[in-house]
Amino acid sequence: MEFLKDLWNFMRQRKKFWLLPAIVILVLFGFLIVFTSGTAIAPFIYTLF
Repeated sequence: MEFLKDLWNFMRQRKKFWLLPAIVILVLFGFLIVFTSGTAIAPFIYTLF
């Protein structure tokens, strides 16, 4: 959790709020890959990358 606090403080102090959507999208793709790795959806997910 300390990493998230440091990241938030960095974005707040340096006014880098444009990084937030990029980070959220990367995290969502990560969860998508992890949770669908063993299902029938996996071949369709991997074609995105």
